[in-house]
Amino acid sequence: MKVLLLARNITFVAVMLIFTATALPAWAAAQPGSKSGDKEEFTISDDMGQAMSRQAGQVKKQIQKQASPLFQRKKLGFDWGTVEYLYETALSLPPRIPELSQKIVEQSHLLGVVGSLLVLLLFAAVIYSLVGQKRIMTRIGARVAPLQNRIPEKVYPYLLPTIHIIVAALLPWVLLAAYALVDALISYDAGWFTLIGRLLKLWAIGALIISLLREMLTGGLLKTAHEHGKSIFRLARLVAIYTLFGFGLFWTALAFNLRQDVLALLRFCISLSIALALFLLALKKNALLSLLPQLPHRSYQKFLNLFRRCYFPLILFSLILAVLGSLGYRALGRALLAKIWMSGAIYLAIMMAYHLMLNALLRWHTRTDRENEAAQLVFRSCKNLLIYGTTLATVLIVLNLLGLLGLLEQAMSFPVFELGKAAVTLWILIKAAVILVAFVFFSRFSQSYLDYKVYPAVGIEPGLGYALNTFLKYLVLAMGILISLNIVGLDLRFLLVFGGALGIGVGMGLQNLASNIISGFTLIFGGKLRKGDWIQVGGTMGMVTDIHLRATMVRTRDEIEYIIPNNEFISGTLINYSLGSPLICVEVPVGVSYNANPRQVEQILLEVARTEPSVSKERPAAVRFIEFGDSSINFQVLVWINVRTTPLRLVRSNLYFSIFENLAKAGIEIPFPQRDIHIRSSVATEAK
Repeated sequence: MKVLLLARNITFVAVMLIFTATALPAWAAAQPGSKSGDKEEFTISDDMGQAMSRQAGQVKKQIQKQASPLFQRKKLGFDWGTVEYLYETALSLPPRIPELSQKIVEQSHLLGVVGSLLVLLLFAAVIYSLVGQKRIMTRIGARVAPLQNRIPEKVYPYLLPTIHIIVAALLPWVLLAAYALVDALISYDAGWFTLIGRLLKLWAIGALIISLLREMLTGGLLKTAHEHGKSIFRLARLVAIYTLFGFGLFWTALAFNLRQDVLALLRFCISLSIALALFLLALKKNALLSLLPQLPHRSYQKFLNLFRRCYFPLILFSLILAVLGSLGYRALGRALLAKIWMSGAIYLAIMMAYHLMLNALLRWHTRTDRENEAAQLVFRSCKNLLIYGTTLATVLIVLNLLGLLGLLEQAMSFPVFELGKAAVTLWILIKAAVILVAFVFFSRFSQSYLDYKVYPAVGIEPGLGYALNTFLKYLVLAMGILISLNIVGLDLRFLLVFGGALGIGVGMGLQNLASNIISGFTLIFGGKLRKGDWIQVGGTMGMVTDIHLRATMVRTRDEIEYIIPNNEFISGTLINYSLGSPLICVEVPVGVSYNANPRQVEQILLEVARTEPSVSKERPAAVRFIEFGDSSINFQVLVWINVRTTPLRLVRSNLYFSIFENLAKAGIEIPFPQRDIHIRSSVATEAK
């Protein structure tokens, strides 16, 4: 029923918008000073197909413009002569050992005492970090173990691994900080000094990465790594160490001012070998895929299944891109590798964040009362808002990373219609729709949260809260519509035209609709009719379930939904049992034989009324002697019931059953109409 009402309201809005759109040109032509040749305020684009073709051509040119630099190959910077030079240098190296030793001695003199001490301190720190780290870890574990009972259970499993990571990376980061302090205090541009700083950075980053991998894969920090964690860590550590060694080797060669072609050859070999090492690590498909979290969401499961099927082709394609990048197509390799793997990583991060937030919402939901309708509405509206926000963020971020967002915007930027001098494109309409839907979800969430938390805290009754929520709903939707219309390109004159068109529509036959809408505002803010009230209008009695601008939903005890126009509540007689006392008087007529004792009948009827559980005990029942009938003496039993909780027909049925049984036990007859027929004798004689 609510879906039908929503569809009907949307249809009404669409009809009014179409009516307004058709009235815009006439309104523009009727303005003072307007000419017949002036441009209309609202025009449908006649050449939409051609505009789409032109836009597609522009998108094609844009793609070609963006793709052309990717396929430009940069020179590697070395040739076969570089290899011959290295070969000759290697052959001439043994005779030059005394010369090299002399240069090392000269460099040590240049270093001086302080420089030599710095180098020795660096090597000592490296050795101590490799040898003494386990001893430190053992001592820290022994100190933290007694604190287990004082630390929350959810925090303790992550405390010790975090301390291990910090301790493993502490020494290189301290040395790096000391180096940065020395570098800031003195100005020394020697190559060896710069090299030490780079090696310290490399060591700090490497220690942090390796310790993080160790704790995640073997320390229990990553729960999915219990089966393949150790094997993956061994391979990942080798790849990480080899990568760090490659960077260190290249920076060392750069510090010794080797030839540029030699540096280029060294960069090529290191990058190609790192790509091959990562490829060998990626061949552990089952082990690596076991590290991915198993989330129960359908979209994530589809993504995971697709990733499993395309895993080896994707890894091979990545290796080809890495090789192409090493061969000179660096822009192509970096762009595609970054787009592919960053998109997957961002999607995984968004899904994990969504899973954590949804689990927190579900935990909150389990602590709430299932009978509390406001809490259930908060849960549903918050979940819908979370799904909408997650979906929108995923689409926008992934499309932006893949470089498709700008292309889609450009492809959908063809004009659909024009408002004045502004062309409204399909992309603008999509943005307006996205914003409007966001306002709808936010409106539902704010209403449910106010019902659940704010109104009970400040003592606002449900009827007033429903009126405030209704006002808030239309206010937020109006704001969303205005912002959407502003994005589309409409100005304030459109609202004036819409008001004029609405007035014309009311004058042409929408009086009843306007009357219902005005009556709806009167009911909402008048306080005489609220959601949850038990009312009787015409011959219908039921509970108010929803009050809309055009009609009100009333549900009877038979679970029948009535849609009653709002003007019937204003123009007709409305009985609201919820404003005052809910007790109403029910009359039950009873007729007995003339042979019965009226006082005995009175006592029996009062006893029946007192013992009936559906009869209210707040007011006493009464028996009235009404009349002497043709075949019975008639009484009337007056009882009071709570009309909100007790069906009228059920009370009467129960009373009649009890009255019949008790009168029968007392031997009192309930008569029925009898007629005696007397045949006159003269008529009988004539008949003979």
